[in-house]
Amino acid sequence: MSRSILILAMVCMAITMNVPNAASQDNPVVVMETSVGNITIELFQDKAPISVENFLAYVNDSYYNGTVFHRVIEKFMIQGGGMTADLRPKTTRTAIKNEAGNGLSNERGTLAMARTNVIDSATSQFFINTVNNSRSLDHRGNDPQGYGYAVFGKVTDGMNIVDSIAAVQTRAQSGHNDVPVVPIVINGITAK
Repeated sequence: MSRSILILAMVCMAITMNVPNAASQDNPVVVMETSVGNITIELFQDKAPISVENFLAYVNDSYYNGTVFHRVIEKFMIQGGGMTADLRPKTTRTAIKNEAGNGLSNERGTLAMARTNVIDSATSQFFINTVNNSRSLDHRGNDPQGYGYAVFGKVTDGMNIVDSIAAVQTRAQSGHNDVPVVPIVINGITAK
């Protein structure tokens, strides 16, 4: 009997060695290559399936290649994914349903969908929280002011790159505030 338990234990150990953890298998991971370094992001497909599917559709179309972080506010967030270096907006897909009520919080390092004042207006743009913004950006109710911003991922490597982007000098340009003086370009985003 102890021999069969030992064999069972060895089989279980072999299986777990090949599967690092269930979350990493269920959730896609992407690498965002920027002009200042790479950022690795886990996407929470289980909690934000609409946002993740939307984001990956843009990734698969190479849509983000050559876009910039066009809005950078230190001690708040960095936003990108919809404009070229000359601040021209790219054509987007149809807006998606806001998943802000998914239980995820706008904490430091999380990736969330950017939107207008209209609740279900997110398309391609996203932002990375550089501080804990849960108090001001999380879902608090169904009215437009308190609906919140849908978190759909988290930086797992490269927060130092995010912080370096957040610290760049910015200016007003072409009707936009908080634009980096030297463009921070997203060269591409690829699935890992």
